[in-house]
Amino acid sequence: MTDSRPLGYWLKLVDSLISEQFANSLEEHGVTRRQWQLLNVLSLGPATGGELTAALAPFFGEAQAEDEPTSPSEHLAELVESGWIAEEGHTFTLTERGAVSLDRLTEIVDEMREESSSGISTEEYATTVDSLKKMAVNLGWDPDKPPADV
Repeated sequence: MTDSRPLGYWLKLVDSLISEQFANSLEEHGVTRRQWQLLNVLSLGPATGGELTAALAPFFGEAQAEDEPTSPSEHLAELVESGWIAEEGHTFTLTERGAVSLDRLTEIVDEMREESSSGISTEEYATTVDSLKKMAVNLGWDPDKPPADV
């Protein structure tokens, strides 16, 4: 039997499996998927709360685990409390402790990525990402425009 489920099914399924894998792999380090994403954005340089919200807007519009914070500010507060990021005024920066932790977490995430893309060529992966970007643009996404709710 050929499985003819629509694209939306596969997108939701893969995303939920990625979230589950992140939770299982990063939980022991006391970090959520959203916090790891925030650390990654801050590894590029300091950012305001608004810039971080804009960078991760697609992830905060979806359902999350019951015990996971539902806004970037809650995640940021936990990261500031842990000493992984510093807050000065309305700007956040990655601390040295946060950078070291991010390096270790990135190794874990890289292993998860390798596992999830096993059997997929670099070209197939690039084609999939490119196709999804084109679909997002076709559906109204503008990569140069921040989300309306920011």
